[in-house]
Amino acid sequence: MFFDTVRNNKRAVQIFLALITLPFAFWGIDSYVRNAGAGTDLASVGDTKITVQQYELAWRAQQDRMRQALGASFSPEMMKTPAARAAVLNSLIDQRVLLLEAAKGRLGASDSLLREVIGKIPALQEDGQFSMDRYKAALTAQGMSQAQFEAQLRQDLTLQQIVAAIGETAIGSQAVTEALQRIQSEERQVAEWRIAPEQFAAQVKIDEQTARKFYDENPERFTIAEQARVEYLVLSLDALLARIKPAETEVRAWYESHQDRYRQPEERRASHILIAANGEADPAKARAKAEEILGEVRKSPARFAEFARQYSQDTGSAEKGGDLGFFARGMMVRPFEEAVFKLRENEISPLVQSDFGYHIIRLTEIKPGKQRSLAEVRPEIEDELRRQTASRQFAEAAESFSNVVYEQPDSLQPAAEKFDLKLQQSGWLPKNPSADALRALGQLGDARLLNSVFSEDSLKNRRNTEVVEIAPNTLIAARVVEHRPASVRSFESVREDIVKGLKLREEAALARTTGEAKLAELRQGAADTLPWTQPRKVSRQDPRQVSPAALKAIFGAETNKLPAYAGAEAGGGSYALYKIVGVSHPATADEKQRRALQRQYDTILGQEDFSAYLASLRQRYRIDVNKALLESKER
Repeated sequence: MFFDTVRNNKRAVQIFLALITLPFAFWGIDSYVRNAGAGTDLASVGDTKITVQQYELAWRAQQDRMRQALGASFSPEMMKTPAARAAVLNSLIDQRVLLLEAAKGRLGASDSLLREVIGKIPALQEDGQFSMDRYKAALTAQGMSQAQFEAQLRQDLTLQQIVAAIGETAIGSQAVTEALQRIQSEERQVAEWRIAPEQFAAQVKIDEQTARKFYDENPERFTIAEQARVEYLVLSLDALLARIKPAETEVRAWYESHQDRYRQPEERRASHILIAANGEADPAKARAKAEEILGEVRKSPARFAEFARQYSQDTGSAEKGGDLGFFARGMMVRPFEEAVFKLRENEISPLVQSDFGYHIIRLTEIKPGKQRSLAEVRPEIEDELRRQTASRQFAEAAESFSNVVYEQPDSLQPAAEKFDLKLQQSGWLPKNPSADALRALGQLGDARLLNSVFSEDSLKNRRNTEVVEIAPNTLIAARVVEHRPASVRSFESVREDIVKGLKLREEAALARTTGEAKLAELRQGAADTLPWTQPRKVSRQDPRQVSPAALKAIFGAETNKLPAYAGAEAGGGSYALYKIVGVSHPATADEKQRRALQRQYDTILGQEDFSAYLASLRQRYRIDVNKALLESKER
């Protein structure tokens, strides 16, 4: 969604989302205060309610985000756990206390800020300038009105004020940062000696009794899960879309009946000088100052940009010589807009008063409105008509598809023929797969579908499964064609693998025991006669030289007296000893690295401050959760 552009470019929001976990689904503050919504509520925060409808909207929005992020790996079951549902509700509670606090503090986003943010969204620009036509088209694609979007954005910007005030104001101690940098940049010169498990091969013997005991005690390791192969049908909106080709007459008729949608309104480009007259400013003094500046501008209109940089109190445009870029009607506050659309090109307005103060406006360019041709908008119209037709066809087909699958339970062929669908074949599907295995199954990796596949009716009677919605506008039905019951591999078939695995485990244990004993001797001052490798530098900043376990052991060793020794398990059952022969630090601190570390430290402190702030707000407002209703939603 293009609205994400606003969020993703705000450091404050990134911190906010990291703390709250789930992105917010916003509704207006007014609706909270009025306690809109009927029926039983999931929770109350102060005097406001979190309704079931609001919860379901947030839950579905989070499910859609996860589906988009994970693709074929997504499983709807991920969002049906108690933890996932509690997380959604907690995000709404956190959101609510912040909104209540914002309303209490009379925080809000001004029209000028709203206009500035919308104007900078890349998806709404054409040739680097804001396009009202693109704005309307984007809103239509998202199913939102301009008022809904701007109310949502205004609320988001309001919340950012709270987030920025807390999350972006933490300043970490410079001394702590320097200490952290010294720790991170420390280098240790390390030699290595590795004990391979193979050298103990002759000492390890695994007899039949030991192997049999392991087999008997670990039956789950040798169990082959129950499996089934199925044939299946998928009815989806996307598949219908691909088949639809709107007729030329339909396209032309749509274009003729929706002329307003494809009319690009007149846009005007203006610059202004703002003298604020709100807040604590004295209106009379502000007007007098604005009239004085207007006199200067009229004397030297060519210096307008210079005067804007010198006098304008609109910091967003002052540095650009007062330039506001192109905008259409409806983007500015009314007094400002009315003045601009009365001016001729290069004309300077008299003083214009708005809620923000006094404006001196210069109209710099006019972009006449125009009607986009059918050729220009044909792809948009065809896509719109395809979606409308496909949505209608899918809605009509969905119920009929379910009925055919149910009413003719011994075969999916009638449904395939009626809806012109390809009957597909699966590989072997396991019963109760792990989460990773479930994701690997793609469209068939839906827990409800697999439960239906392995039901008694499907396995014994070879009946069609129920129709399952595996994603929005995507239905699937299956029928078992082959079944394998769960079985346990015989001891004889796995004996060799068991012996090999136990032997390797015992060899690795001997390597570790030998290495730990040698490490203890070296630390106690025993003679060092080991064939060490040439020392190499190891640091926390570049840990690629050694494994994480080795890095922890090396930097966990005391280096007051050198050489120092450490040990850690290495890959493949090996055990490695490390001889630390030197410790050093860079001669000069890397200033770029120090600044990056300072920013990270500040961010961590900001997150901690914001977490504490949220916790205090939760204490300030009475919060009641309808646990019984939440649990029923989980089921």
